[in-house]
Amino acid sequence: MSIMKDMLGANESLFKNEIALDYSFIPKLIPFREKEQRHVAFCLKPLFQARTGKNVGIYGPPGVGKTVACRHLFNEIGEESEDISPLYVNCWQRNTSFKIMLELCEQLGYKLTHNKRTDELFAVVKGILNKDKKALAVVFDEIDKVEDFDFLYMMLEELYRKSLVLITNYKSWFDELDERIKSRLAMDGVEFKPYNPAETKAILKQRMDYAFVPGVWDEDAFELIAQKTAQLEDIRSGLHLMKEAALLAENQSSRKVTKDHAQEALRKIDTFNLRRSSDLTDDERSILDIVKKHTGQKIGDLFKLYTDLGGNSVYKTFQRKIKKLEAEKFVTLEKSAGGKEGNTTLVSYKDIAKKLTDY
Repeated sequence: MSIMKDMLGANESLFKNEIALDYSFIPKLIPFREKEQRHVAFCLKPLFQARTGKNVGIYGPPGVGKTVACRHLFNEIGEESEDISPLYVNCWQRNTSFKIMLELCEQLGYKLTHNKRTDELFAVVKGILNKDKKALAVVFDEIDKVEDFDFLYMMLEELYRKSLVLITNYKSWFDELDERIKSRLAMDGVEFKPYNPAETKAILKQRMDYAFVPGVWDEDAFELIAQKTAQLEDIRSGLHLMKEAALLAENQSSRKVTKDHAQEALRKIDTFNLRRSSDLTDDERSILDIVKKHTGQKIGDLFKLYTDLGGNSVYKTFQRKIKKLEAEKFVTLEKSAGGKEGNTTLVSYKDIAKKLTDY
């Protein structure tokens, strides 16, 4: 009979609100990002005074709360003022000026977009905002994915009251912006650094309380996932692991998520789900494949292999893409001094799957 008591019934679940394990879920409180949110709020504050605000460039590695913190702040703006339109655009999904203007029109409630050109769509956006003297606060998330900058020129030049918030994983993206855009943006920079282990654990505990029935997690199972998440410096990995471990427990009709379930989740999880290789371009995936096959080689030698295989990026762009792969923790870079060729950089493939299961 004790075995039956330990098994879930047909209509029972360990989950209370599974959506809370989505990275896009916005909690009521965003811990450990108060300083960064205050900085962004300071830049947006003039909008509440019928003035134009400051623009903000936000950067930091994946999974450190950039998007969640901004969306939380923008939700507050929407609740506090009817004179400010807080909008959010994901530039991975909307990567051209035309697609971005379509999205802005839709969010502003304008539906008659069929057969309109980019400039005509912008005229609609401009008319809605400038005519009604409404301010615009807009987040352009994953801004490094955009293919052109016409939308930025138009918005910076022709909207009366606005604050543009640009989010990217890579500070270098801002450095490489055209000087004409940079001078017009005149952005404040806000860095989101990785959470430390204690912060990581607290954030996962908060999500656990939202997502699960109380008491279903064994402490050692949660500790294992918190430790691995801190190592990876990406909250998304912890949310994914918690969900996977709980699903494994449910599949076994267990009323508890045990350390065995957590360890199995670590063995089972797909590395590219954690590190979002789908976010890489075809060229970046090609470079990563070269590094994987020739790990530990000099960056110059890897570039030669890349060009031999038909790659068309120049060396400086190739270096930047290698830096991006390092920031995403796909590769590691090591400076090598000396030798007849002088200083160079060795590039090694980073086996996240091995690290995950190294317990």
